[in-house]
Amino acid sequence: MAQIIRDRVFGSFGGSRRHSRVPIPIPEPEPEPEPKPKPERERVMPVYPVEDLPNPFGDMGPHLSDSDLRETVYEILVGACRSSGPKPLTYTPQSEKITDRNSQSSSSLSSLQRSLTSSAKKALGLKQTASSKRLGGSSKRSGSVFELMRVQMRVSEQTDTRIRRALLRVAAGQLGRKIESMVLPLELLQHFRSLDFANQQEYEAWQRRNLKVLEVGLLVYPHMLSHRKDTAPQQLRKIIRGALEKPMETGKNTETMQVLRSLVMSLACRSFDSTVSDTCHWADGFPLNLRLYQKLLESCFDLNEETSIIEELDEVLEVMKKTWVVLGINQILHNLCFAWVLFHRYVTTGQVDNDLLFAANNLLAEVQQDANATKDPSYLKIVSSTLNAILGWTEKRLLAYRDVFNTGNIESMQNIVSLGVLSAKVLVEDISHEYRRKRKEVDVAHDRVDTYIRSSIRTAFAQKLEKVGSNKRLSKSQKNRIPTLSVLATEVGELAFSEKDIFGPVLKRWHPFATGVAMATLHSCYGDELKQFVDGISELTPDTVQVLKAADKLEKDLVQIAVEDSVDSEDGGKSIIQEMPPYEAEAVMAELAKAWIRTRLDRLKEWVDRNLQQEVWNPQANKERFAPSAIEVLRIVDETLEAFFMLPIPMHPGLIPELKTGLDRCLQYYVSKAKTGCGTQITFIPTMPALTRCSAGSKFHGVFKKKERSHINQRRKSQVGSTNGDSSFGIPQLCVRINTLQHIRMELGVFEKRIVAHLGNFEFTQKGDFPNGMGKMFELSASACLEGIQQLCEATAYKVVFHELSHVLWDGLYNVDASSCRIEPFLQELEQFLEIISSTVHDRVRTRLITDVMKASFDGFLLVLLAGGPSRSFTQRDSNIIEEDFKFLTDLFWSNGDGLPADLIAKLSTTVKDILPLYRTDTDIVIEKFKRVTLENYGSSAKSQLPLPPTSDEWNSNDPNTLLRVLCHRNDETAAKFLKKTYNLPTKL
Repeated sequence: MAQIIRDRVFGSFGGSRRHSRVPIPIPEPEPEPEPKPKPERERVMPVYPVEDLPNPFGDMGPHLSDSDLRETVYEILVGACRSSGPKPLTYTPQSEKITDRNSQSSSSLSSLQRSLTSSAKKALGLKQTASSKRLGGSSKRSGSVFELMRVQMRVSEQTDTRIRRALLRVAAGQLGRKIESMVLPLELLQHFRSLDFANQQEYEAWQRRNLKVLEVGLLVYPHMLSHRKDTAPQQLRKIIRGALEKPMETGKNTETMQVLRSLVMSLACRSFDSTVSDTCHWADGFPLNLRLYQKLLESCFDLNEETSIIEELDEVLEVMKKTWVVLGINQILHNLCFAWVLFHRYVTTGQVDNDLLFAANNLLAEVQQDANATKDPSYLKIVSSTLNAILGWTEKRLLAYRDVFNTGNIESMQNIVSLGVLSAKVLVEDISHEYRRKRKEVDVAHDRVDTYIRSSIRTAFAQKLEKVGSNKRLSKSQKNRIPTLSVLATEVGELAFSEKDIFGPVLKRWHPFATGVAMATLHSCYGDELKQFVDGISELTPDTVQVLKAADKLEKDLVQIAVEDSVDSEDGGKSIIQEMPPYEAEAVMAELAKAWIRTRLDRLKEWVDRNLQQEVWNPQANKERFAPSAIEVLRIVDETLEAFFMLPIPMHPGLIPELKTGLDRCLQYYVSKAKTGCGTQITFIPTMPALTRCSAGSKFHGVFKKKERSHINQRRKSQVGSTNGDSSFGIPQLCVRINTLQHIRMELGVFEKRIVAHLGNFEFTQKGDFPNGMGKMFELSASACLEGIQQLCEATAYKVVFHELSHVLWDGLYNVDASSCRIEPFLQELEQFLEIISSTVHDRVRTRLITDVMKASFDGFLLVLLAGGPSRSFTQRDSNIIEEDFKFLTDLFWSNGDGLPADLIAKLSTTVKDILPLYRTDTDIVIEKFKRVTLENYGSSAKSQLPLPPTSDEWNSNDPNTLLRVLCHRNDETAAKFLKKTYNLPTKL
């Protein structure tokens, strides 16, 4: 492989076509590819403004520009390769090169592609690519490594041809002479003619450059300083100055050229032992040699991708080594120079390619070993200059790393810290004479990173302080100072967590307590501000408590993070915690707050009792038609909540449940008082009379004497449940009570939202502290409202039907004669109550109440049919009247589609519709059905004697008790005989 590379690199100067070069044109910059989607991590990585760095190797000043240095080192490269090549130096005309371009392309391609996996790139930690774009492209871009270097160094083919032609002339007169034994600019000056250039101006510029190179290499930065008595430097400087003003004749036999050669060679061939050296020293003085070599190393970067190292790095570096003998470069200088080139390229290209930083870091590790083993003061001086430049750049970022790094570029921070720490270690441990003399036990990495952390945290804290408007002493403005510290605590907390998550894991590599040190620094910074605040307060205010509470929370967070960071240390983090003296933030206001809550709740309960005693539930009290006392209760609850959130106390979730529970119980107490004494459904349903049978064959079916009827009616009235005769329990007043409970129920949701909104303004509130939903926030009062509304609706409905309308339902409907006592009177009065309900009750509970009235009406209708006493008797012919009346009743609630939904009416009327067909069924069939279902329920024991079925909870056509009651009210001889025989039922009460 070495021979192949040598053939490609050096054999290009041969005369045969097999060794002729295939020139590569200088490429135009490639068009930028379409942007590809990048991962999120890449998208957030910032591209920094391009900046340059002062060159640590020194400035060439006005003597040589970067272009001059690049052209000069390329001439040295060509000469060095010519000197070490195995083939004689011959010149191939351009026309022959073009003719043989394609044939050379294929041979070069196959040879060089075998070395695409660069061991140098692997050693540096640089990424390998699948193929070389340069060698794997078209034939126009293929060629030898040397051709690649020409393109990389931006040297045109015309310039390259001119250099080769001159070197052929040099070789013709000095066959076998090595490159290190000649002064190349001198030889080129002698063998170049103006005809070799496109014009005279180009030639003169070239001549001036080479004269400047001689001046810099022999006079400004010589390999060895001249003796004071030596006049050669002054003479040479005079000649060069004159030639720079007026071009000189450079022919071989001119007197000027002979004098120039004599002076140059006398200065170049000096040695430290005063003998004449065979090696010429004209480009190996510091820093000229490093600046020239730097330009050579910069050709390792792809022209089209300025942050990418070419794939042919191994071959290119091997070629570069041939210049070492001229430039006085060795491996340790190469390591140092290449490390700087990689670092410099990373900085000047926007700091986007971390591979360059990683590679520079790896080379710097080599420099550390070299510096430790080398005592050469000149080398150590260059190392010191270079590392100080790197360290200065890194520390500029690391002393305030939070301003530079984030989650998007944290990887580069790790490399930069490593670079800075390594530079500092070399400067302190390997270069510092003080360190070497005392050999102190100093952990440079630990101390540096500790400094970076404390400096960055203090800088970040100062920025946070300025951000919240408190960069001045807080004692100057007490009013503005208090809320500032509360906001600052939140900002510092966020800063602490970001430090823990983002920067701590990176810095822990060099400092075991990196995050802990950051927390201690934050604790100290905030503590200084808090101490000034505490010293200046004289009374407890809401803002004061807010600050103290924020400080307490911040301290807990900082200590927790510090302890977690040092949990695996020998002392368990005690050393860090000792740097964090407690703030001792006040928290004693919690008990005072609880006492305040208890006092407010006791007053609220007393107010509820006092106002409920005066409440008359007047539906005309307000247009919303709910109790004024409820408005006052809710107002006081609202004021209590507002006052609570304004209290000067340290807010925390522990106090909210106590306040909420107390208010919940007060509202529950009000609801329970509001429904007390209103009765229930059972209160108003009359007691069912004992079972009787109709008199067989009675013409007037159960007609009573006037005295008996009056006695029965009076007794039935006494059976009807009654409530307090106070007007506060009338139907309108009950409707107001229902409205009141509904209004409270709706306001509970408002209170809940208000509490949640208040809690959202305090930093202690965390998701999940309080469950969502009114039922959870005010569970007792919400449940009491629902139960109360249900109870009051049922009580109101059954009071309307069984109490207010008892005279037309229980005492009037079908009494004595079904055909003459029909349902019309009941419907007329019921409709009036429905109008009262519709105009009084809140629309959200109106349907429910009317539905309960309908259900109560259906129950009353069935109760008249099945338990109306001996005054109710029906024939089969009466079934049509009964069914028609029930239809009138359902039509009232349907109200031609403006009332209750038809499906709801149908659902609740199912029981009635199930029983009504029994009234038109033959008596014998009803008796047989009664016997069958009784036997089914009681089994074989009922065959000898049918038992008397108990009263059912619900009527239905298959219930023995329901069937029995139909028979009891059947004005039929068969029914009367069956009841007489089976149960011996009486005909009257």
